[in-house]
Amino acid sequence: MNVDQIKDLFKEIADEIIANEEYLTDLDRSIGDADHGYNMAKGFKAIKEDMDKDYKDLKELFNKIAMDLLSKVGGASGPLYGSFFMSFAMSLAGKVDLDRESLNLAFEKGLEAVKKRGKAEVNDKTMVDVLEPVSASLNDGAKLEDVIKLAEERMLYTKDIKALKGRASYVGERSIGHIDPGSCSSYLMIKKAFGGIND
Repeated sequence: MNVDQIKDLFKEIADEIIANEEYLTDLDRSIGDADHGYNMAKGFKAIKEDMDKDYKDLKELFNKIAMDLLSKVGGASGPLYGSFFMSFAMSLAGKVDLDRESLNLAFEKGLEAVKKRGKAEVNDKTMVDVLEPVSASLNDGAKLEDVIKLAEERMLYTKDIKALKGRASYVGERSIGHIDPGSCSSYLMIKKAFGGIND
C-alpha cells in the first residue's frame, strides 16, 4: 500500500473508532474512568483531518498519527498508542510502500514500545492481550483475515481475566466479566486496517 492508500485507510479506521465512541465509553465505565471512547474519538478526529495533508514517506505519515494520539488522547491510551505508532514509524524511514514484511516488522516494534511504556504482559487484561498475539501471528505468515479473527478472540478473552495493570486493576476481581476497553479499540483498528489490505 502506498502513502495515499494508507491515508484513505486511516480515514476509515477513524470512522470506525468514532462510530464506536459510545461503546468504548460503556466498556470503560465498568472498569475505568468512562473516558476511553471520548478520548479515542477525539484523537481519531484529528487524525482524519490530517489525512488530507501530504507526507513524503510512511515514517512521516505514521509520526503524524502518533503525535495526534499523544497530543489529543487523554489517559493512558494516548501515550500507549502514540508510542506504538512512533515506533511503528521508525522502521519505515524512506519507504513509500507498505509491504507485508515492512508491516510485520513495524507492528513488532510498535508492540515492543507499548510493553515498555505500559509495563504490561499478556494476561494483564490490556491492549497487549491483542497486540502481542497479532504480532506473533503476522510474523508466522498468517493470512490477514485469520489475524483479524485472532484479534477478536483475544479481545473477547480479556472478559474472562482479572485486570493486573492500569485503572481497571483498582477494581480487582470486579474487572472479571468485562472486556478491556484498550483491547477493544486495538481490535477495532486491526479489523478495519487489515480488512483493507490485500495479502
